[in-house]
Amino acid sequence: MSDPRDEERALNLASQAVDSATAGRIEDASRALREAASLAPDSDTVKAAFVKIQSEESIHILQRLCGRYILERDENAGKEALNYLERAGEVPGHVAHDCVELLINERRVSSKELQDGIVAGLLRESNAAKALLAKKLKEGMTATFEQVYGIGDRSANCIADVVLKPPAWGGESDRIDCERGVFQLFLAKLLEVGHDHDGRALKGITRLLASDANKLYTIIDEEIFDPILCSLDYRQPVEVRSQATLVVAKYLELSGTQGQEYLSKFIRLHIAKGHNEDLVFAFSAAAASFPIVPTMASTLFLTEGFLPSLIPLLDKKIKSDKVEKAALDMLSAACIDSACRDAIKKYCMQWLNQVMTSSNDDRPGLAAVILAKILDPTKSADAKVERPQGQRPDVNDLVPMFKKLLSDKSEASKRSSIEGLAYASVQSKVKEELVDDRLFLARLMDALKSSSSGATTIFGGLTLIDHLTQYPPVLSEEQKRMAQLKAYANAFKDSQDHDPLEENEAIARRCRAVLNAGTVTTLVGISSHLSPASTILTCNILLSLSKVSAHRGTIAQQGGAKLLLLKYTSITGTSPSDTQARRTVAHALARILISVNPILVFPSSGSPPLSSTIRPLLSLLTESENQSSDEPRDLLPTFEALLALTNLAGEPSCGAAEAIIRQALPTVEDLLLNKNTMIQRATTELVCNLMTCSVGVEIFADESKAASRRLHILLALADVEENATRKAAGGALATLTDFEGAVKEILGRERGLEILLGLCSDVDHEIVHRGIVCINNIVNMKGETGEAARKKIRGIDGVSILKGILRASKSHVILTLGRDALASLEK
Repeated sequence: MSDPRDEERALNLASQAVDSATAGRIEDASRALREAASLAPDSDTVKAAFVKIQSEESIHILQRLCGRYILERDENAGKEALNYLERAGEVPGHVAHDCVELLINERRVSSKELQDGIVAGLLRESNAAKALLAKKLKEGMTATFEQVYGIGDRSANCIADVVLKPPAWGGESDRIDCERGVFQLFLAKLLEVGHDHDGRALKGITRLLASDANKLYTIIDEEIFDPILCSLDYRQPVEVRSQATLVVAKYLELSGTQGQEYLSKFIRLHIAKGHNEDLVFAFSAAAASFPIVPTMASTLFLTEGFLPSLIPLLDKKIKSDKVEKAALDMLSAACIDSACRDAIKKYCMQWLNQVMTSSNDDRPGLAAVILAKILDPTKSADAKVERPQGQRPDVNDLVPMFKKLLSDKSEASKRSSIEGLAYASVQSKVKEELVDDRLFLARLMDALKSSSSGATTIFGGLTLIDHLTQYPPVLSEEQKRMAQLKAYANAFKDSQDHDPLEENEAIARRCRAVLNAGTVTTLVGISSHLSPASTILTCNILLSLSKVSAHRGTIAQQGGAKLLLLKYTSITGTSPSDTQARRTVAHALARILISVNPILVFPSSGSPPLSSTIRPLLSLLTESENQSSDEPRDLLPTFEALLALTNLAGEPSCGAAEAIIRQALPTVEDLLLNKNTMIQRATTELVCNLMTCSVGVEIFADESKAASRRLHILLALADVEENATRKAAGGALATLTDFEGAVKEILGRERGLEILLGLCSDVDHEIVHRGIVCINNIVNMKGETGEAARKKIRGIDGVSILKGILRASKSHVILTLGRDALASLEK
């Protein structure tokens, strides 16, 4: 007979096992049941629990969790289901089908967010779930749309995604019909009075219009376009305005004049109504339209009487902060057009000055930005000249205000500050003031690193830093002569325009200040979410900072070299701007690898490997695809790339020399014959370091016709006037003369040995050393080749030449090598 205490314990364990199984914790349930069975194997309760758990085990865990979440209102089960979807792989088709069916038919849930996440996860990962939604849309489009749309943003987005997936549909005609229907339903949501999910509807409209615009844009008429334009209201969340802007841009692109007429009519009608809300709609739409259709927007903006009547309207009749803010946004956007800037300068200067001093919100910052845009910073008044009272402000006057705004907690104020300074910093005096203010630079870096900074703030900040660090373009000799002629023709103007603050020394000082402020660390920190335009600015900044060799170690230490390599691989476009951006990245990377030990920047145990830098550097050896045929080629990037490659080739462990030969040997050969002395010298130095690998020797010494041609070029380079080129060629020959194939070729060349003896007679000690090594290698070669070499050297009075060198030299190494060579020749 069993112990009553064991019986009681077994019943408790059986109950726990059933609860665990119901919760989806099958392992816990099995463990409890095994213990219960060991205590009371004949208990009917334990046996019933065993049957219950077996039935639970046959149901998939996701089905059990979704069932408990919907039927029992168990929010924890919903969280577990969401976690399961996030970490699990594929969900069986029948399971996904049943779960979606259960979830989309239920409206009374404790957490819409959980329901939205689970439904979206299933529709994203499961083809069976997508097919089910497609089937339900075909059978009852409106009802199904309402069910899924009402769940949440992510589920609503999945409607558009499923409609665009042909595999989920039985035929393309069904999919197209449903696509048009769903698009109309999204538009209908936008038209609903009091509808509070405009952002949700706009996402669906944007997704469908972006993917299949040609089939859908004709559905949008003037009535539907109106609420889309109302969604451009500056008071709407950024996400809503962004989606509305995308829809408007795409529609205007495809609809042509009809869409522009709708837009123009919308703005005119709302301005004519004159109510505050209508004016906000009109000004917000006008502000958004300038980047999209600048010609139409500027024509509308410059309509006779519009600007002259705008300021009295804002100043006297309306007196509404929200209308004033919308008008400032419009004026700021209108500054994209020069005629609009002139008109704003003519009619709005006084009002903008008043706004700057009469508000405590973000409007003064906006007004200051507009003033910075319309005041030409290149024509700023001389600080020494006293301006009459009431005269329009100078850009310099706005800088203190912009700097103060940057310390404001408001993101809008920071955005205005950075945008205004980006315009003002075209002036050299402003640049100097900013880099001398360490607190300002620290605040600028903090603003860029802030998680709340949007793409506009980051782009403005990078534009500002680019202005602070930018060097003037490198001019060819022809361009310099043309500039001089222009200066002679405008002698007085040129004397006024010369600015010592824009000379290289002043710019280098600014670069050092910007670098010390932690700019590279900031660029690395924000690099993962940069727009293409911001990426290009980042590349330009790093190129400017790397111009001075003393800065390069700091750039590498702060992660700049790895950032450059990352950006090179991430820029995959083929546009001229993309091509130029890749060259800029490669050029900055080359500069760093010239001055910093490559192994320290890219250690063998780290990632990315050092070998990954070779492809960017090699891209600089050829002419840019964007280069015009009548433009002189800028050879500085090529020169600095050659220096960097020379450093890499000197590191045998990374295999750089072999990679350079494999990928760029014809290009290197061409550059050996380049007319530019510096390019020829740098290429020869690269070839010298290529001798560190067997392949580098083989391409000169394998006795092929190509090797013979290359060695002939190398001998010629050892006889040029330029000292460094001779030294590099001599170094390469010092390695090659250890190999019989190269020696045979030298013996077969007219003046081959004479050139080597000429190296021995050079005034440069290092060149003499290389020449002596070459001669010593040759005369000590065994076999017929060595005998022929010794005989030929004796015949050209080589013995006397060597003796003369030994008499003149005090170098122990040269004396040792020379005596060894003489001993072989005098045998």
